[in-house]
Amino acid sequence: MEKGEFLNKIKEINPKLNMGLLEKAFNYAQFAYYGQRRLSGQSLLDHCLEIALDLAGINLGSSVVVAGILHEALERVKVNREEFKKKFGDEISFLVEGVTNTSKVEHKGAQRSIENLRKLFLATAKDIRVVMIKLINRYHGMKTVGVFDEAKQKRIAQETLEIYAPIAYRLGMRKISGELEDMAFPISWPEKYAWLVEKVKDRYEEREKYLKKLTPIIKKELEKAGIDPIEIHSRAKRYFSLYRKLNRYQMDLNKIYDLVALRIVVKDVDECYAALGVIHKLWKPLPGRIKDYIALPKPNGYRSLHTTVFCPGGKITEFQIKTPEMHREAEYGIAAHWYYSERKGLREYIRRFFTKAPDKEMRLMQQLQQWQKEMAPGTDDFFQSVKIDFFEDRIFVFTPQGDVIDLPEGATPIDFAFHIHSEVGQHCQGAKVEGKMISLDTPLQNGQVIEVITQKQAHPTSDWLKFAKTSQARNRIKSWLKKNRADSGEAEEVKKETPKIIQPKQPAKPKILAPSALVKGDPKITTALANCCHPQPPDAIVGYIAVLNRRVTVHRSDCPNLKRLKDKNRFVEVDWKK
Repeated sequence: MEKGEFLNKIKEINPKLNMGLLEKAFNYAQFAYYGQRRLSGQSLLDHCLEIALDLAGINLGSSVVVAGILHEALERVKVNREEFKKKFGDEISFLVEGVTNTSKVEHKGAQRSIENLRKLFLATAKDIRVVMIKLINRYHGMKTVGVFDEAKQKRIAQETLEIYAPIAYRLGMRKISGELEDMAFPISWPEKYAWLVEKVKDRYEEREKYLKKLTPIIKKELEKAGIDPIEIHSRAKRYFSLYRKLNRYQMDLNKIYDLVALRIVVKDVDECYAALGVIHKLWKPLPGRIKDYIALPKPNGYRSLHTTVFCPGGKITEFQIKTPEMHREAEYGIAAHWYYSERKGLREYIRRFFTKAPDKEMRLMQQLQQWQKEMAPGTDDFFQSVKIDFFEDRIFVFTPQGDVIDLPEGATPIDFAFHIHSEVGQHCQGAKVEGKMISLDTPLQNGQVIEVITQKQAHPTSDWLKFAKTSQARNRIKSWLKKNRADSGEAEEVKKETPKIIQPKQPAKPKILAPSALVKGDPKITTALANCCHPQPPDAIVGYIAVLNRRVTVHRSDCPNLKRLKDKNRFVEVDWKK
């Protein structure tokens, strides 16, 4: 692709982008990628430009689009990092480094914990923008996955189904998620895919024809009610999504009512509900099949009204009703949230800081939306400073076999060994990281491969308790020491940490509770004492609302860190619990 053609396409997609910066990136990439080709035969430059165009298409900022152009520079071309940073600045360098680092996260077999792989990917990325570049990159990579041998195709497809597509779905990027799944499905399970395509081919065609006949009928009725629909079109269910749903219905296609649904786009929420009324007046709804995802959105932020009705000829048909904003959010997810905020100004500030604790699967999207509401618009890149820090107190390390182990920050080889098995921990003599010996008290780092060295004569010592972080490791060390009492020093260590049992006849001692604080006006709100200033009764204290973990952090009133907390609306009154 020539420079003029690329810049013209970018202008058509998003004229607000920094064209000077994009031209500078193009010139640099043209030089850096010169002569480089992918296995598919496509030039590396064209591949990166296609990714940049897609990133611009979902309204991401200039820095992200430039990072899309240059994301192969550090890994494939191996340009000088310091020179690169001087030329394009810290932010773009950070994004490109992030994409490079996430390339090291690979699926190497069924033994790995899939959820931990997703966490490792997010923790390595550190920034939502990096995740989005990587998702678009994977989408383009799946288009040419056929150039690899069968084993590598299956690994890449499995990664796509188990890591990338679920993360795209959690971000609300349904279009990318669906396309990734449909490209990976026939590679991972070719027989199941072939069976499904054969089963539904005629049904898809039949439903498409039927809905074309329904469209003018529903349009006429909506116009009679004063609703001018922006768009009415059919939406065929994706193959992998259909296969998952069939698994819940014993593979019975007759129980799938949304094989092909009719989607109605209207101007606002009021018209959504009005259109729902028109449909129900026209045709009888199927009991229990009306879903209001506007009042109660899905965990990934999806909003729409769904209803299933008995249409002419007894055909059970699903309708989906939404606004243009909801439709865009359904396609592009969190990117669309920022896009609409830039156009319309910030939505209402957070109404409530405290809600019922969400399920594990809901937290990611809700935290992202929380950031979106709090960030100020008007910057060149609205995603600036959006960091993935909800895993900041965790590390993810590998066994030599490729299993991912989730440990607290500061964990050591001892914690790793006991996590593998109690026998491994009890006979741990040493550990290797990337083939190099390390001491047992060395804190582990994200992404390291750890190998535990064991010996039959090795056993726990009381010193291990000084640096073991996990309760699992500490409990097993104490248990071994208590049982074996290898020497008097170890026996004394256990004795100190094991409280004596109070005899029933003796008067019960008063229970001393750890100090805690209450939020004035709502004692049910969770609080935690700040680690920076360690407040203790009777210190004067103040509370600060921590949005990510949904609790109040209690600081001393004179804590120096409070001066850096600029949002005064998040300070609350607290008092010591008696």
